[in-house]
Amino acid sequence: MVVKEESSCVYKNQDAPVEVRVKDLLSRMTLPEKIGQMTQIERRVASHAAFTDFFIGSVLNAGGSVPFEDAKSSDWADMIDGFQRSALASRLGIPIIYGTDAVHGNNNVYGATVFPHNIGLGATRDADLVRRIGAATALEVRASGAHWAFAPCVAVLRDPRWGRCYESYGEDPGLVCEMASLVSGLQGVPPEEHLNGYPFVAGRNNVVACVKHFVGDGGTDKGINEGNTIASYEDLEKIHIPPYLNCLAQGVSTVMASYSSWNGTRLHADRFLLTEILKEKLGFKGFLVSDWEGLDRLSEPQGSNYRYCIKTAVNAGIDMVMVPFKYEQFIQDMTDLVKSGEISMARVNDAVERILRVKFVSGLFEYPLTDRSLLPTVGCKEHRELAQEAVRKSLALLKNGKNADKPFLPLDRNAKRILVTGTHADDLGYQCGGWTKTWFGLSGRITIGTTLLDAIKEAVGDETEVIYEKTPSKETLASSEGFSYAIVAVGEPPYAETMGDNSELKISFNGSDIVTAVAETIPTLVILISGRPVVLEPTVLEKTEALVAAWLPGTEGQGMADVIFGDYDFEGKLPVSWFKRVEHLPLDAQTNSYDPLFPFGFGLTSKPV
Repeated sequence: MVVKEESSCVYKNQDAPVEVRVKDLLSRMTLPEKIGQMTQIERRVASHAAFTDFFIGSVLNAGGSVPFEDAKSSDWADMIDGFQRSALASRLGIPIIYGTDAVHGNNNVYGATVFPHNIGLGATRDADLVRRIGAATALEVRASGAHWAFAPCVAVLRDPRWGRCYESYGEDPGLVCEMASLVSGLQGVPPEEHLNGYPFVAGRNNVVACVKHFVGDGGTDKGINEGNTIASYEDLEKIHIPPYLNCLAQGVSTVMASYSSWNGTRLHADRFLLTEILKEKLGFKGFLVSDWEGLDRLSEPQGSNYRYCIKTAVNAGIDMVMVPFKYEQFIQDMTDLVKSGEISMARVNDAVERILRVKFVSGLFEYPLTDRSLLPTVGCKEHRELAQEAVRKSLALLKNGKNADKPFLPLDRNAKRILVTGTHADDLGYQCGGWTKTWFGLSGRITIGTTLLDAIKEAVGDETEVIYEKTPSKETLASSEGFSYAIVAVGEPPYAETMGDNSELKISFNGSDIVTAVAETIPTLVILISGRPVVLEPTVLEKTEALVAAWLPGTEGQGMADVIFGDYDFEGKLPVSWFKRVEHLPLDAQTNSYDPLFPFGFGLTSKPV
């Protein structure tokens, strides 16, 4: 039988200062309750007993781990509230904090607004737009019952061969710092007097943000995911740490450690960076969470000496461990390590203080359950219009006309007959990319949204005939004289993390051949849908009339049609240098040998000045 604490406890008094509440609650906790707060589990292993017997403090879902196929936000809220009620039934009634990878909208949930991935937002150069996207995402995340978004990723991208390229805002630390305004969108804007490094969440319409992956994840050698960043501390401080300073100033509540290494030492084991720099020098007062099975990676073979992994990571400064499945083993090993003195009670108390601080700051004790009045915000008209605005502003025009004095764009929406073709012209899953509905992403009509083809059909005149073929047939190409122009959409399939590492960076599915075949006989606009720069063969560059980098635009394809037909001008500027050949990678705009195909910041406009 669970014996509940008296309701007169100071920690239950919402008018008491946060630090007083933290210390009061901590003083009442047993060792099992403290270790439970440091434990994060995957929703598939969550049970009533996990909360009442093991005192689990946090739950998450992996990408693609859903209550059931096409579960809506209300279904997610039912599940999360069920977990929460179990946690509230424990002796101290400490609420869980539920985390999810809402990295471009609440992208795991069917029907949610899916915004452009970060690489596209970096092309907008619009920090206020990104803040507004954060605020919209927060509403949709809260509507689903979750409290914590594992965003933003503030990796400074140094090599497009990296499989997480599209999760970065760009290659320039200053640009990434600007775009980190997502934190203030997710959490709300702190008051001017707010203490730097202290967590902040404005209210019930906001979520806890998580800046990641500390630190240097975008700078690994040859762009290898989870690889080694070879750099002096001075370079780390100059290139990779600045976005974290920006986020700490915004009151970011949590930080996630990187899988990668710095000069051969894994970040999850690096006490110097996690504790001496992040917590002590930079003054971070929120909590530090591991990445998924991040501790297991500290031994070879992976997870083989789990006790050592726990001891190393927790002593390095990890406060909450994303276990995510074998939590009973984690709790047992962690308990043994504390009892043997290999992990001190002071370290445990520090970790738990940090976790409780964020839970109190975010209002979880007062409002642990879902506010169902937020459900109408999910995929609402205002949010989809915001995503459409983001798509418009993200498009980078790389070429417009074979001759500079004869621009090809904007297109004539009243043309008699146009050809739309390519693998990415009518594929919502490809348009959204990875981290959409599943971890790796999918193909097809995976959620509610508008493909490029849908948008083109809606935008053209009543008399315009739109011919669509995923791959152009010989017959169509042979009758090319009947077409005013062609729109060819090609690019990359969805991917995530290590599976996205790519040393060739060619347009997938013979995209270059499709482009060349069409452009031989029909004036052609190419729209590249990709998470990074890709190889542009000389024939593609020469034969096409116009070329647009659309990145991974998400569910609102109308944003592309808005610009190519001239309702809005192109505004996007390259957030990353576009290389000529992969052999030239990595490019560095600060060196004398810098020789890109298109430089960082490049982007044409379609309207004469």
